Amino acid sequence: MNLCAFPRLVAVCSLGLLSSCGSLNSSSKMSISSAPFGTTKDGRKVDLYTLTNEKGVTAKITNYGGILTSLTVPDKSGKMADVVLGFDKFSDYESRNPFFGAITGRYANRIAKGKFSLNGKEYNLAVNNGPNSLHGGKSGFDKKIWSASRVHRSNGVGLELTYTSPDGEEGYPGTLKCTVTYVLTNDNALEIEYAATTDKATVVNLTNHSYFNLAGEGSGKITDQVLSINADYYTPTDDHLIPTGEKAEVRGTPLDFTTPTKIGSRIDSDFKALKQGIGYDHNFILSGGHGLKLAARVKDPKSGRVMEVRTTEPAVQFYSSNHMTKMTGCKNGHTYDFRHGYCFETQHYPDSPNHPEFPTTTLQPGDAYQHTCIYQFSAE
Repeated sequence: MNLCAFPRLVAVCSLGLLSSCGSLNSSSKMSISSAPFGTTKDGRKVDLYTLTNEKGVTAKITNYGGILTSLTVPDKSGKMADVVLGFDKFSDYESRNPFFGAITGRYANRIAKGKFSLNGKEYNLAVNNGPNSLHGGKSGFDKKIWSASRVHRSNGVGLELTYTSPDGEEGYPGTLKCTVTYVLTNDNALEIEYAATTDKATVVNLTNHSYFNLAGEGSGKITDQVLSINADYYTPTDDHLIPTGEKAEVRGTPLDFTTPTKIGSRIDSDFKALKQGIGYDHNFILSGGHGLKLAARVKDPKSGRVMEVRTTEPAVQFYSSNHMTKMTGCKNGHTYDFRHGYCFETQHYPDSPNHPEFPTTTLQPGDAYQHTCIYQFSAE
């Protein structure tokens, strides 16, 4: 593979809580503040938190769905732009959000026919994607209000979100206690740490569903941006995007991003896997074994912005926003259209509960689910 060398990995260690005032200390430029963001249809208040690092990079996160609503990073000239798609108003996130920026769970991606068996018992989930269950069902973690507390770390500022999913919610067994922590570091990385425990055997697969465009949200198609994915294999699917159970080589196919390649250079080929997803919507099996590893690197040639994705998960879903068409009234009055963004959803494989040959997503009482994802930004 001809992937870039890894930059220094960012240490992940908690140093305690911030005071509620929003400022870390008088000598630091790092800060976190909050403001009202809106009210749900059933009358619950929602807040928006703004994290700022020492270089002026900002991340905005709401406790509704743990949604990353904004992320501003510099280009090669130092010009800032918001590189995640989204809305200006909370009401849009509540009523018509295609998972922009959200925490997805209990199970990110698809479970075939909304069914799986565990310890000899069959569980039936909410079906919300054709015949399948997608991203946790009809009312997944993207639609929950999470409890929020501010976090102080030596290398940045963060927000800790917690949510307890009751036994049986959306059909899943066990009471699942979840913590998702966002940390904006001073070297322009957004770290996301996921943790969960359960009181009954269950399945869990959490991720973030941000749509990125390194040219800036609202700037148009992402097909000229250049991508590498650290994967020699992917999981082929049926026409409903459910894995067949096979592993297939990317070599010699339009899914080969082992060397830097324009996203749009092969996206409209007649390759069956691309026809099924109307573009890229595929689970790539990452090379590099266990631990934190490079998943993907993408660059916008015009602005020079670069994003590198690292994860402890075994796979990443690369999605090129193939189902977005003329979505009006988005941020800054922009209209988002076909292939205006991309997602890198670090994850276990889709439909793993129905494929014992895949890495397990079963979580047992007494064990802990943990997952780290880092989006590292630079410019060149």
